[in-house]
Amino acid sequence: MINPLPWFIAGPLIAVIMFVLLRLGKTFGMSSNLRTICSISGAGRFSSFFSINWRDNIWSLVVLIGVIFGGVFAFQVLEVAPPQIHENVVDQLNAYGFDSVNSSYLPTELFGINQLLSVKGFAIILIAGFLVGFGARYAGGCTSGHAIMGLSNLQRPSLIAVIGFFIGGLVMVHLIFPLIF
Repeated sequence: MINPLPWFIAGPLIAVIMFVLLRLGKTFGMSSNLRTICSISGAGRFSSFFSINWRDNIWSLVVLIGVIFGGVFAFQVLEVAPPQIHENVVDQLNAYGFDSVNSSYLPTELFGINQLLSVKGFAIILIAGFLVGFGARYAGGCTSGHAIMGLSNLQRPSLIAVIGFFIGGLVMVHLIFPLIF
């Protein structure tokens, strides 16, 4: 079993990648790949938002494919241990019925096939997916685009978006999550 890279190695590696992208005049965010995929699929016939030259973004799709295969490789081959959460948080999650904390990479109580096939689980995933997609579009990018690329580029809108993401996360965890579970 191999441990994840420590923050003092992974963080500077991300900074180097952002520096290279900025020097090359590229911007990056995972949600921009969805626009490119929709453009490739012909969505430009229905909305001018998707009428882009998707060939200019092939490099970003290659990064997306690398992220997917890298994640699968790390999860399957390297057998990366699930993240360990502080005992106080584990106790709180156990009180909400999450027993897979610290033993599963994703909580099976949310992402398990049984949950997806239930009305409540399907509704949660569907609404959450819609809100994430709407939020990423409304904010002009997703968390990775604004927090990593936008802040690296010293963009004020990205700072505002990241503050909004953080506040939204706090509201979700402390106000909405206890109501759902």
